[in-house]
Amino acid sequence: MNIMLTCAGRRNYLIKFFQEALENRGYVFAGDASLEAPALQEADESFLLPSVNHHDYFGKLLYICEQKQVRLLIPLNDLELPLLAKQRDRFFKIGTIPVISDSEVIDICFDKWATCQFLNNLGIATPKTYLSVNQAKEAIKQGEISFPLVVKPRWGSASIGIEYPEDEEDLELAYRFVKKLLSKSFLAEISSTDSAQCILIQEKLLGQEYGLDIVNNLAGTHINTFVKRKLAMRAGETDRAITVSHEGMSRIGEQIGQNLGHIGNLDCDVMLTEKGACVLEMNPRFGGGYPFSQIAGANLPAALIAWANGETPHQQWLKVQTNTMSSKCDRLVNVMSN
Repeated sequence: MNIMLTCAGRRNYLIKFFQEALENRGYVFAGDASLEAPALQEADESFLLPSVNHHDYFGKLLYICEQKQVRLLIPLNDLELPLLAKQRDRFFKIGTIPVISDSEVIDICFDKWATCQFLNNLGIATPKTYLSVNQAKEAIKQGEISFPLVVKPRWGSASIGIEYPEDEEDLELAYRFVKKLLSKSFLAEISSTDSAQCILIQEKLLGQEYGLDIVNNLAGTHINTFVKRKLAMRAGETDRAITVSHEGMSRIGEQIGQNLGHIGNLDCDVMLTEKGACVLEMNPRFGGGYPFSQIAGANLPAALIAWANGETPHQQWLKVQTNTMSSKCDRLVNVMSN
């Protein structure tokens, strides 16, 4: 079995996880828009791909998957997900299984306003959220929310454009700043789908943040939820965490997994406040918090390989050892040496 990771970037750990899971039964390929991407240096074979919004991106990716007999395709970039969801039948026809949910699921997760509506309909709490400065000001006036607030893109990625205004002047400035920032970023195209309502204003929650890996199989059936208490963040990504047993968080994961019906992993952030748990966002892919589950005993790459082969994964691959604390660190990879 051969596996392809797209937009591999700095996710060297995923290259390693899949290589170990394959146990020399196949190859792990990696693609990226830059040949200098660290993950490409450690893949069994690497490919230079166009940007995900290039007209020939999926044509080239499809060609590679067919020529290299790729069985599992693992997308890792938020902007690629809605595009690949529309293309997945093309990959199924050549025998490649894209680990991607359908378009409806992707749209619910990528559109943070749709995320709030989906969760609220399930009875799961989310931050109070508004689509305009005027709506937020009226909510402040009515005592529904108070400063500080959160201003962020409705379609966001990589923690771009998140501001924390502390008064009305800050709110006006933050809103204008984020809107200008979006117009110059790689989020400009998706934000233009509703330019008048492309920025969200939310209450800022205080409490303990948790990260969930909500695991479904390739048929969209919920299997388990791995729960981690976040101990430190860095550049918008979990930097240090500890696996925990938390019935309430597991119940939220099960409820989301069963009702959303996503494929593979769903990276989910939850804030536990004095009023209860509140879901912040959902990302239907391997997230930056997954390595903390793997180091605690989970092995989702091995489970995905088993499911793709029509086999039943070992039970231990879908469990974590609680009270496992781990931390990320940087290391160097030799890039294009002579």
